[in-house]
Parts: sequence; C-alpha cells; structure tokens
Amino acid sequence: MPKPLSPRTIELVKLSVPALAAHGSDITRRMYSILFQDDHIRELFNHANQGEGGSQVKALAGAILAYAQNIENLGALVPVVERIAHKHIGYHILPEHYPFVAKALLSAIADVLGEAATPELLDAWGEAYWFLADILKERELEIRTQLEAQTGGWSGWRAFRIEAKIRESSVVTSFILRPEDGRPVVRQKPGQYLTVRLPIAPGETVKRNYSISSAPNNETYRISVKRETNGQGASKYLHDQMDVGAVLEVTPPAGDFYLPEEPPRPVVLLSGGVGLTPMVSILEAISSEYPELETHFVHGALNSQTHAMDRHVRKLASNHGRATVKTFYSEPTAEDAEGLSHDHDGFVTVSWLKENTPFDAADFYICGPKGFLSALVWGLVKEGIRPDRIHYEFFGPTTELIAA
Repeated sequence: MPKPLSPRTIELVKLSVPALAAHGSDITRRMYSILFQDDHIRELFNHANQGEGGSQVKALAGAILAYAQNIENLGALVPVVERIAHKHIGYHILPEHYPFVAKALLSAIADVLGEAATPELLDAWGEAYWFLADILKERELEIRTQLEAQTGGWSGWRAFRIEAKIRESSVVTSFILRPEDGRPVVRQKPGQYLTVRLPIAPGETVKRNYSISSAPNNETYRISVKRETNGQGASKYLHDQMDVGAVLEVTPPAGDFYLPEEPPRPVVLLSGGVGLTPMVSILEAISSEYPELETHFVHGALNSQTHAMDRHVRKLASNHGRATVKTFYSEPTAEDAEGLSHDHDGFVTVSWLKENTPFDAADFYICGPKGFLSALVWGLVKEGIRPDRIHYEFFGPTTELIAA
C-alpha cells in the first residue's frame, strides 16, 4: 500500500468538494483536451465516449468527486478501483502513462478554478492523485501477473484472425477469433470482455470492449457485436470490412463482471438487447460445469428480427435441465406472437422477477442499455436486494451507477 495521505491533504481535498461538484465536468473536459495534445496518449483511449457532453467526461467527474467525498473512507471505492484497473488492462495502460494524466489533471484544476486553485490545493490534489494511482498500479500489476501465469496468458496486444463470422440476427454478428501464433488462449472468467484494436482507416485505429459470448476454452474467443449506426464506425467496420481471415489485435480478457468459480446461490441472468453476450458465456459455462445450479435466463429484445442466439440459449437451458429461458419483446413484429416467438410482450420488470424467479435467494447478473440497467438495478435495490447480490455490466462509462 502507498504511504497514507497527510491530514492536511485530506482536509484540503474535502474542502474542494463543493468546487468539484460545481465544476467537475469542466475540469475533466479540460483535462482530456490537455491530455490528448499528446498523440501517443490520445491513442490509448476509446474516443467514442469523449467530446462535448461525452459520457466519459461525466463519468470521470463523478469518480473524482466520489474520491474526494470518500477520501477518509477509501473502502467505499474498492469496486471502482477494481473496475478501472480492469479497463486499464484492456486498453494496455501502463505505469509510464500515469504522469501524463497527473500533469493534465492538475493543469485542468488550475485552469478551471483559477485563483481558488492555490499552490497548496494543487499540492494536495497531486498527493491524492498519486496515492490512488499507486493503488491502481499495484492492482494492475497483480492482474497482469495472474494473466501471464495462466496457460495461454499474455500481456498487451496480440494478433487474432477471424476464423468464422456468423450472422445471429438482423443487427448482431458473431466473430470467432483464433490467435495467429497458434498458441493457446487464456480462459476468461465467464462474463468478461476483450478489448480489440481496429485499423478503420490509414493511420487511424479505434479500441472497443466486446464481451466474450462463448464459454471459457483454451483455443478461441467468440464476440457477438451489434451493428451500431452512430459513433466512429467500429462495429460497422467489423461487420462490413472484417471477413474470415482478417486480423485484429486483442488484449487479454478483463472485467470485474463474471460468474464466480463456486456460485453460492441460484443465478438470474438479466439482459437487454446485445447485453445478452456475456450472459450467453455465463450460461454456456453453467451448462457444462454446474449441472445443479438453478439458473433463470431472462432477456428483453425489440422483436424476433433483432433477437440473437435464441435457439442456442434454449438448447443450452434444455440440456442443463435446471435452467429456464424467458423472453420479452417490446416491439413485436406482425409475425411475432406471444407464447410462440417469445414469452411475453413488453419489458422485463422487477415485479415480474419477484413472481417468477427465486427473488430473495438469487444473485442477479444484469447487462444491457442504460435505461434497462438503471431500472433493474434501482428496482432491485428498492425491493431490498443486497448490493452484493446485484452484479452488472454496462457498455460504456457507468456514470451515476458507479458513483452510487
């Protein structure tokens, strides 16, 4: 552990909470503008979440505010540290990158707060930054060491070839990835993601996190990607330009959302849209490794056109024997019929879960769009489900969910 923060630093950081609450997004927006002046640092980031009003700007502002508010209760930040550490593994952020962030953050605080950013306050935030940075670096070293020690483990970017490309629905395509070097791959924890680097244009690459949708094995990974119409075109590039035989770069599996090795309770897997991808990985693992584990797979989609991997999921559940599948369509087509193409019209609700799952005994795993995730996470909390029984993955910065 790093050297404890000085009492004066703690005092000054706490005194800065009102200013951070009022100007946090301005500070983080300015920080990124400074940071991205350096091309090799800019290249480390996923820029889909940046920019004016970008979710990453707000997420970082919330994280800095939460750090200041909990500067005397750092145990509250353990889940945030774990999630950030895994993101850094995915984007291959290394110890030598931390000084660039420190310089940009302190410069942004000085620029935005003006005269209020006294030398003493900047020194305090410098100490606070490096205290947290040292905790993150220690955790990242542990994760990297564990990954490299496993069969098929590696660190940094590794070339993978697309071995197969499978259309799963009108919007989702699966890609089977096998390493070009022919060596094994590390077995991910069911629910984790890969970070891929795509050469979308000459001299331009983008990075994206994609959940692994296959059970752990030592040979390949499967990612199942929704074609998005907005953003920088990463998913469009994958769908349209990356055919069988194409090569992309991948960092090792990462993420703090996964099924534990010994699940202690029944499992309810809740997904919306392409959020089913980590749930399919978890269900595949349960089907092969946990024959006695009671499992409920509950999925919400627009309709049968967008619903991916339904037959595969139902076959896994049938073979398992103690797993059930229920699907909800919020916008069924004229060809869809409740009870035939899907189980229910409408949306997955907490009241339905109370009546149809082992509500008071299960662990809930949730992944999907922001509205889906927020409604179910808060709904479960309001119904008295303990936070340690609610596990979630969110595609993008988790903003207010992580801050809470």
